[in-house]
Amino acid sequence: MTSITGWNYIGGQRSAEGQTTLQSFDASTGQALPYAFHQATEAEVDAAARAAQDAYPAFRSLPAARRAEFLEAIADELDALGEHFVALVCQETALPAARIQAERGRTSGQMRLFAKVLRRGDFYGARIDRALPERQPLPRPDLRQWRIGLGPVAVFGASNFPLAFSTAGGDTAAALAAGCPVVFKAHSGHMGTAELVADAILRAARRTDMPTGVFNMIFGGGVGAWLVQHPAIQAVGFTGSLAGGRALCDIAAARPQPIPVFAEMSSINPVLLLPEALQVRGERIASELSAAVVLGAGQFCTNPGLVIGIRSAAFDAWLQHFVRLMGDQPAQTLLNTATLKSYCHGLERLHAHPAVSHLAGAAQQGQQAHAQVFKADVALLIDGDELLQEEVFGPTTVVVEVADQAELLRALHGLRGQLTATLIAEPGDLRNHTELTGLLEHKAGRLLINGYPTGVEVCDAMVHGGPYPATSDARGSSVGSLAIDRFLRPVCYQNYPDEWLPDALKNANPLGIERLVDGLHSREVL
Repeated sequence: MTSITGWNYIGGQRSAEGQTTLQSFDASTGQALPYAFHQATEAEVDAAARAAQDAYPAFRSLPAARRAEFLEAIADELDALGEHFVALVCQETALPAARIQAERGRTSGQMRLFAKVLRRGDFYGARIDRALPERQPLPRPDLRQWRIGLGPVAVFGASNFPLAFSTAGGDTAAALAAGCPVVFKAHSGHMGTAELVADAILRAARRTDMPTGVFNMIFGGGVGAWLVQHPAIQAVGFTGSLAGGRALCDIAAARPQPIPVFAEMSSINPVLLLPEALQVRGERIASELSAAVVLGAGQFCTNPGLVIGIRSAAFDAWLQHFVRLMGDQPAQTLLNTATLKSYCHGLERLHAHPAVSHLAGAAQQGQQAHAQVFKADVALLIDGDELLQEEVFGPTTVVVEVADQAELLRALHGLRGQLTATLIAEPGDLRNHTELTGLLEHKAGRLLINGYPTGVEVCDAMVHGGPYPATSDARGSSVGSLAIDRFLRPVCYQNYPDEWLPDALKNANPLGIERLVDGLHSREVL
């Protein structure tokens, strides 16, 4: 196995000024791995942010095609990482090799998707309103708009996706595509993985002659606050807990110059089981839903943590079958001891509530997570009780039974913002519940019919976001090409000479991109 040095990456160089070292652990055994990582000092965090700041002018000024080459080179480097890399990721996360190999493909695919975005040019958002000197009572000046990168972005690695939401994950890919250098805060759960991925990014940067400081990485607990407070940082990407995301939002808002934090934080992803669907295929739904709840030990931000059904004989039959299936699920190893501790705490809170009953699942003990099913009184949703609104990160779900359609609507009104909301329905169900889509549009970023939310496709149409607390800003997405929008801002040029305009706005349209010209989409030369 490749030796892990555990140094911070600052301006293309390795740095180890701090005396504190951090240990990497085997997620399955809890044993320490023979790799130590140097915690960044405040001076190193400052140096990393300044390196990104220094790289920003040159990096954002590169032609989009050059940045696309960089992203494709990163993808190639990731694909070339060998079996020793996969073995290390498995060791640090307890995730199976097949999952890691698939996630690596998704991660390199994200890079290639953003390379396509850069080459097609729509991310510029080019708009041109030509001058109207004869307009009365006042002439209109020549106005042209495009979008540029915000500046250096701080990205925080996620625990549950060591590749796709971490070092070279979606936030990093989107920021680099936007022309924003990155300072990455490695997650403590898979530091060795982060080290090898950072090496791959820097190899790609050297191959494509990117500015020094385009990518930087720091290790350590507590260093994130220094990073978010740093005046060079202009935006933050975060995937993690509600408490962690809120803390970063508060820090960013308290800066002399507040900055946006794009945090994906907490979602229980309700699944609505409608009557005809349960009558027609109740046992199949029970089988599919139980598989979705325990997939990957329930460690997905889109895990279905709440199931709502309308009282009926079909619902009772479905519930009996679902409970039996969940009770038969084997225990699974979670990502790390911190995740297991959080899972156990969430179960304890459910067990302790008088309006919640335990339906299935072995008593939680040992170092693995046992799948659980609870049933809660609908009043907890209607009255806005915090208990059912809080994600239990692991292979657990809560079932809520409502009396009728009216009570279903009251329960849904009580939900906070979600990443996803799912309808399991037959055509007749949809005709009888036409009001559900409009209501769920206000509650979630992605609506599904007859599917399960744990798979998140990386493509142009995907939305992986939603109203608070699912995310801190419901206007964007952390998956898919829309993610680039978070790290761009518009700039308007008034009466600028053509030669001083960026290529995206010049009369000759040298990039050949589609632009909004006087209210009409056009690729024409002006």
